[in-house]
Amino acid sequence: MTLSDAFAELGRVMRESAAGETGGRAGRFGDLIDTLHLSNPWFTPDNVRRALGAIGNALTTEKLKRWISEYPMLNDDRKPSTVGVVMAGNIPLAGFHDLLCVLITGNRLQAKLSSKDELLMQAVADTLISIETALKDYIELTPGTLSGFDMVIATGSNNTSRYFEYYFRNVPSVIRRNRNSIAVLDGTETPEELELLGDDIFSYFGLGCRNVSKLYLPADYDVARLPAFWKKYESLREHSKYAANYDHNKAIMIVNRTPFTDAGFVILRNDTSLTPPMAVVNYEFYSGPGMVEKETVRLKNLLQCVTGHGYTPYGNSQKPDLWDYADNVDTISFLLKKNLTR
Repeated sequence: MTLSDAFAELGRVMRESAAGETGGRAGRFGDLIDTLHLSNPWFTPDNVRRALGAIGNALTTEKLKRWISEYPMLNDDRKPSTVGVVMAGNIPLAGFHDLLCVLITGNRLQAKLSSKDELLMQAVADTLISIETALKDYIELTPGTLSGFDMVIATGSNNTSRYFEYYFRNVPSVIRRNRNSIAVLDGTETPEELELLGDDIFSYFGLGCRNVSKLYLPADYDVARLPAFWKKYESLREHSKYAANYDHNKAIMIVNRTPFTDAGFVILRNDTSLTPPMAVVNYEFYSGPGMVEKETVRLKNLLQCVTGHGYTPYGNSQKPDLWDYADNVDTISFLLKKNLTR
């Protein structure tokens, strides 16, 4: 069995588990769908199912072939390197794509798991090994310190990135920092597209770097009409931690006399920041498409994804394809370089 075949089979298992199958290998994920929220309240059944479905839909034979066909060097004989990966845990399986890239290039994975997502990542590793036993010698997962690695991929905040840059200064590395995503509306969106925009904003409680945190709106756009299209997310108000953030941020705005639009489960605020707190979505008006283009260029190094007409379609920000790399850094090309200079 090729590595591509193994991951295609993993994709099938993930799709089955997301669809509610409980037999065979899908049962392992099915159990986690129902129980992960007990150890991590942000990993609700819906969100775990969403992550498994999104990754499973990306891991098809056709998509895997299309992806790896762009890298002829994958067919070359290479001595495996040990790649240390510091994984994030902000959303379910946030570190999966790095695991995929390391293994598909024939390298050994040494992953430092996030305590928030160790159970799900362990299930992925165990399932892969059950599909292709040879991978047992290529996967090492640990909650502890990385050691003996040849290169590193580390994902963290702007603060931790400075630590990563120092600690991993002597090896080839990819260091990821905070990123945000935006939506550019032009006023011609259909009701269906505005509903899908809600998925971009609220999936995973907005905790992912691919979640839309700011809207760019045409001048005189009626902001107050938007929450009517996001009613399916009103239930977020019933989640205790999300509700606590909503109440806290609303109280701060009231005390500071900050103007805002209150939808009962989300607050819309006219603000230039890309990084509003949880349960708050910032927006800014633009006077013409030229302004938005200049803004996206200016913010290039801060943006992960842009949704809207002419950009990533609404509803797809959290459904990246295999070739949609975090921070726009081609992980496969990095891993295939034998002598990377920093």
